[in-house]
Amino acid sequence: MDAKQNTDEPYTYAKAGVSIDAGNALVRAIAPLAKATRRAGADADLGGFGGFFDLRAAGFNDPLLVAANDGVGTKLKLAIESGRHEGVGIDLVAMCVNDLIVQGAEPLFFLDYYASGKLDLTVATAVVASIAEGCKLAGCALIGGETAEMPGMYSEGDYDLAGFCVGAVERDQVLTADKIADGDVLLGLASSGIHSNGFSLVRRLATDKNWKLDRPALFDQNVILIDALMAPTRIYVKSLLPLVRTGKIHAMAHITGGGLLENIPRVLPAGLHAHVDADSWEQPRLMAFLQAQGNIEPEEMARTFNCGIGMVIAVAEGDVADVTAALEVTGEVVHCIGHISAEDKGCTVSGSVETWSAQADWTATHVG
Repeated sequence: MDAKQNTDEPYTYAKAGVSIDAGNALVRAIAPLAKATRRAGADADLGGFGGFFDLRAAGFNDPLLVAANDGVGTKLKLAIESGRHEGVGIDLVAMCVNDLIVQGAEPLFFLDYYASGKLDLTVATAVVASIAEGCKLAGCALIGGETAEMPGMYSEGDYDLAGFCVGAVERDQVLTADKIADGDVLLGLASSGIHSNGFSLVRRLATDKNWKLDRPALFDQNVILIDALMAPTRIYVKSLLPLVRTGKIHAMAHITGGGLLENIPRVLPAGLHAHVDADSWEQPRLMAFLQAQGNIEPEEMARTFNCGIGMVIAVAEGDVADVTAALEVTGEVVHCIGHISAEDKGCTVSGSVETWSAQADWTATHVG
C-alpha cells in the first residue's frame, strides 16, 4: 500500500498516482503513428474532443453505418507476462474489423481505450504502434482514443485494451441471412494461429503442463513457443472487400469465441444448416499440440478454438473457383470445408481419427 501523504503537504494528482505529463508524452509519441493511418474521409490530427469522418469523401452514396467493439481477452495477460506487446494492437483491431467485414462493411475509423494503474510510456507506445499497424492492414484510420491511468484498479504492470470501430456499407451490398441458400459451398480462410479466443484455456495448460514459453515449440523446432501463441489475429478485410462488392459472397462468419460450431449459425436463416467436414483441411500443428496437451475432445476444440479456420464464407457452387482464385491472389489460404443444406438451423462439424484425435469418427452439432 502506498505511504500516506503528510496532510500538511499540498495534494496533487501526481502524488495520487496519475501523471498528466506522462499522458501528454504518450499523445506526442503516438501522433505520427495515427497520422500514418490517414485515409480518404479522415485527415484530422489527434487532440480534439472527437474525431470526424466524411463519408462523402470516402466515396459512399447511400451508406449504412455499422459499429463493432471488442477486446483482446486474456491473451493480454500472456502478453504482459512475456513482455510481448507488439502484436496485441493488431489483435484488437482485427477482432473489430473482421466483425464488420462479415456484414459487408468497410472499416472506416477506429478508436482505442488503454487503461493501466500506472502509465508505462514504452509499453503504451508499443501497444498503440501495433494498433496503428492493425489499422493500416485494415485500411481504416486511427482517429482517437482514451488513455486512462487509474491507480488501485490494476496490478503493477497490468493494462487493459478495448477497441471501437465504425464501418460503412452501401445499402444494396449489406450481407444478410436471406442471401445464403441451400447448396451454397462453405470456404474456410486459414487462420494465423489461435487469434484472440481460448486463451484462458491456453494459459491454464501452460501452467499445468509447465510449458517453457521461451524454448522452441515441441511441434515446430524453428518457432519459439511464445511466438506461436502470440501470433496476431489475421485481418481479412482487404482480401474480402472487393469480393463483397461483386455480390459473389452470400454470407461470412468470423470464427471467434464459440469456434466453428457456434459462429457459423449466427449468419444462417431459419431452415438452413451448415455441414463442416473437418477432414477437408489439415489441423495446424499448434492446434494439434493444444488438443494433445489437454486431451481435449474434438467437440470442445470445435467450440473453443478456430481450429485453423479464421473466416468462413458461403458462395454459390458456380462461384467457388473464381472466389477461391481471387482470394489466393491476395495471399489467403483457402479450403473448401463444407456446404449448406435445407434442414433445421445449426451447424454440424464432423471429422475422423486422422484429423482430430485418437478417437473414432465423431460428429458435433450446434442448433441455434
